[in-house]
Amino acid sequence: MRKISTIIACLLLFSLVLAACGGNNNNNASPSASPSASTPAESSPAAESSEAPPAEDFTQVKATISIYYPTPDQVEKRALEDDKIKRFNEVYPNVEVVKSDWQYNPNEIGIKMGANEAPTLFNTYATEGKFLAEKGWAADITELFNAYDKKDQLNPILLDQFNIGGKIFGIPQQGYVVGTVVNKKMLTDKGVAVPPLDWTWDDVMNTAKAVADPGKGISGIAPMGKGNEAGWNWTNFLFEAGGEIQTVEGGKVTAAFNSEAGLKALEFYSKLKEASVIPADWALGWGDAVGAFAQGRTAMVIAGPDGPLDQGLNQGGLKPEDLIVYPMPAAAAGGKHTGVLGGDFLVVNPNATPDEQRLAFEYAVFHYFSDKGLESTEANIQARKAENKFFVPPVIQYFKQDSEYGAKVKAVYDKYDNVYQYSNELMALLDGKPEAQFNTQDYYAAMTNVIQEVFSKKDVDLKAQLDAAAKTVQEKFYDQIKVE
Repeated sequence: MRKISTIIACLLLFSLVLAACGGNNNNNASPSASPSASTPAESSPAAESSEAPPAEDFTQVKATISIYYPTPDQVEKRALEDDKIKRFNEVYPNVEVVKSDWQYNPNEIGIKMGANEAPTLFNTYATEGKFLAEKGWAADITELFNAYDKKDQLNPILLDQFNIGGKIFGIPQQGYVVGTVVNKKMLTDKGVAVPPLDWTWDDVMNTAKAVADPGKGISGIAPMGKGNEAGWNWTNFLFEAGGEIQTVEGGKVTAAFNSEAGLKALEFYSKLKEASVIPADWALGWGDAVGAFAQGRTAMVIAGPDGPLDQGLNQGGLKPEDLIVYPMPAAAAGGKHTGVLGGDFLVVNPNATPDEQRLAFEYAVFHYFSDKGLESTEANIQARKAENKFFVPPVIQYFKQDSEYGAKVKAVYDKYDNVYQYSNELMALLDGKPEAQFNTQDYYAAMTNVIQEVFSKKDVDLKAQLDAAAKTVQEKFYDQIKVE
């Protein structure tokens, strides 16, 4: 698996912008969407027959597209999307944009596609590229991508995850490397030493023990224990221990997480449970764990950093100096701080007509790389400041950080004191590793069952649990795969 720590370190130079932002510079219309050239002067019939037909003017094509719309709790993101729809319709008044309330779910996508109920443009995450492409549930947008004049400025770290066999099946929005967000205030209030950023599993354990107060319902750390998030959280420790999810060799995919590294990572989870540093009610999904963190009921949470930061600052009433973003801890001193590299993407529905697919693509990249995108972002920052709230960018954005547009974004951020800035030291330590190529969500689900066994029972045979999960994933999923 490729490592990107060097690339990720470069990201420090530029704080990032929300995924809804960005676009073209021609009043938000890409060259391909510009009106057709004026009719040429009259010519002979022979000359006319040799002329290529005029390009279709997509500002005149009547169509309806349904788009991914953020959930009700994402008020600021909804405001950005509403602004984007308004600006899009100024250029494409012929297109009706319908807001879809469906959020991607790997257990529902097949049903949605079979019933032709999936949106024209829907959200998904980094693990799903190959799955959606192979199932025929993501449109091949290679031709649209190749015609996009800003394609070379898109961030390859994200774009590569939806480049399947040289074809493009998704549009990157934003990305992350999983880290650990620490409530520094909880530590200092209890007189607990703040660990170094270059920390280890032992540092996590010692810090969690020192700050936990089970009698008051306060945990030291809240690893997720419900839903696929539980397997996702644990995978960071598998990676830090030097393990892999799967291997691909000789056309065969083989489960590899039931290794010595996997056992070591699971033993650490077992020790967290034995030390009573995790919540008594450990069955927490992403929202539960991040919510507990924002409410001061746990001192540490494992996630893409922007989510816990946003909730802690804007819902929990915490200040930037109260929070520290850490990389994932190294298994031992001198080890790498490897975290899962993931991201958010938009996918075009292959059941849509060619015109609808084209317009969905135009909508997806509408604000990308545009001055209007910068204006929209700045307006969002200003609105948050007026409400005494913070703007928290994601760790990785859709554009290259060393691009001209990246510099423009950085200049906007530097104007405001309510934009959260990631530290130099953090960015230098981050080591992102992509999720598995095949059936990642199925693997996460299998590991969630193992983690629930560990958290709910005593004297669990950890190796037997890992072996059983690997056997299930192998026989049910990996054995069905033929790699060409």
